[in-house]
Amino acid sequence: MGWQVSMNQILSFIHHFDWQIVLPSLFNGLILQGLILTITLAVFSQFVGTIIGLLLYFLRRSRFTPVRFLADAYIWFYRGTPLLVQILFLYLALPYLGVAVPLRNFDLFGILGFTPSAFFLDSFLAAAVALSLNEGAYMSEIVRAGIDSIDLGQMEAAKSLGMTYTQGMRRIVLPQALRVIVPPLGNEFNNMLKTTSLAYVISLYELLGAAEAVGNPSFHGLELLVTASIWYLTLTTVWGFIQGIMERRLNASSLDPALRGVSWWERAFGIGRRTVPIPALPGAVAGESSLIQGDRR
Repeated sequence: MGWQVSMNQILSFIHHFDWQIVLPSLFNGLILQGLILTITLAVFSQFVGTIIGLLLYFLRRSRFTPVRFLADAYIWFYRGTPLLVQILFLYLALPYLGVAVPLRNFDLFGILGFTPSAFFLDSFLAAAVALSLNEGAYMSEIVRAGIDSIDLGQMEAAKSLGMTYTQGMRRIVLPQALRVIVPPLGNEFNNMLKTTSLAYVISLYELLGAAEAVGNPSFHGLELLVTASIWYLTLTTVWGFIQGIMERRLNASSLDPALRGVSWWERAFGIGRRTVPIPALPGAVAGESSLIQGDRR
């Protein structure tokens, strides 16, 4: 009975929700700073995490048992503990390492004349390191799946041509493995754009933290959460298009020749169907049509 919501309550909520706060706040200085911090944090963490994942793959293939054990222990730890705990741990540990105190209130954007507010660089470092280390554990599995999907004969053929193991991996195996790695890598970055919001708990004014900082003093927290959601949706949507372009580029050689040069909406909605002329085979029966109807999908 206490959970029932009347129509009057719903109408009251709609009436008090102020869209005139949402739209102007999209380009608020602190919100734009949070947007840039979110993108910077996500790109940096994903890049470093991918490098860590690649290194972990080779460490797990090492001939030395202690090295393999350390790599497996790293993955076990970072996949088994919550990311939020890792962020808080690093944030509280940085002062003991002597790198946090001198970096507080570093007004990088203020120096550049871009935004009106400073941010805590120690919070940024803690979030960036935690996100990178955590992402490395997951990327190691993605890299492993991509490289192991390539036939071992590819490396043997590279060695028969006089290439070393490193050259064979760089020139032969990794370019082919990218077709398998890029789709889950794109999904990981999409998730990274949203996971950066966890840095809010260590007082980093990324997108969510900026929205809370703007909305709470004026009691418009709900409106600013909608503002942050709009920006998150914009970021993930734009990245979705970029990821689609990357995947089509990598898979261009595997497309049906009849589909090359066809736009994505033609393939999606079946527009542009036509017949594809195929030369007649030698000895074909007289009168048999040499045109095979091709349906673009």
